[in-house]
Amino acid sequence: MTTIRVQVPATTANIGAGFDCLGAALSLHNQFQFSPVTQDEPFFSLELMGAAVETQKLEATADNLLYRAFAKVFETIGQAVPHIKIAIDLKVPLSRGLGSSATAIVGGLVGANALAGSPLSQREIMNLAIEMEGHPDNVVPALLGGCQLSVNHQQDWVICPWAWHEGVVPVVAIPDFELSTEAARAVLPQQYARAQAIFNASRLGLLPHGLAQNNPEYLTAALDDQIHQPYRKNLIKGYDQVQQAAIAAGAYGMVISGAGPTLLALTASENAPQVAAAMQTAWEMIGVQAIAHVLEIDQQGTVIL
Repeated sequence: MTTIRVQVPATTANIGAGFDCLGAALSLHNQFQFSPVTQDEPFFSLELMGAAVETQKLEATADNLLYRAFAKVFETIGQAVPHIKIAIDLKVPLSRGLGSSATAIVGGLVGANALAGSPLSQREIMNLAIEMEGHPDNVVPALLGGCQLSVNHQQDWVICPWAWHEGVVPVVAIPDFELSTEAARAVLPQQYARAQAIFNASRLGLLPHGLAQNNPEYLTAALDDQIHQPYRKNLIKGYDQVQQAAIAAGAYGMVISGAGPTLLALTASENAPQVAAAMQTAWEMIGVQAIAHVLEIDQQGTVIL
């Protein structure tokens, strides 16, 4: 039987003012290998590789998000879901704001579609992924790669790719604690003042020019937000210290990656190693173990290997 191997990038969502609509794919990946098995074997089994502590939370049940995405394709095309063994090489940590759930959704959909002979278009897979995730900011760049703005218009999605200058380097600092998306959403207000809406609209208008032109002045102003970060930062121990350290080391600014607690700094390539070290050290000085990565924007998105 055919075995399919799918690679899906991590993502960073929101990027400041782009709450729930903007995300970018990063050069950190999960890989999923789908191997059909006979009907005599379990309907779903897992082989886990990568970060051992993280994978202990993954179970081979019908509720597993990866399996639900896999099954969704066959349900959509009206076919029986084949019994499947899935091997996971996990590099994207769980519940850290780097799109681990998006990798599972997109990986499951793309793997199943390939096994089924590719009956669904990329657009159909994207729509299923958004439906499962509930918002597009992670799943769209995970599937397509690059930096993507997703706009809901007349019950459909307009997807706008943003140019990202290679001189603008993403640095992520990942702490050793988790923050659930549900908890991060629970602290957000139901309503915002007009001034806050104007503040975010102006930053979101400026951000693509800063990213495309590698313009430090634009980026320093654009990486600010009043919709989610002022409320979520209190859930992330050491946020202010890490931000101060990143900017002192040469970052244009720092934002919460997705729902957090991972923090994302954008900087020039020559400053990236110092920014990474400064962010990691700032957390360690208050007793939080963290690991920082100097990454790139993944322009490929999800690929079948």
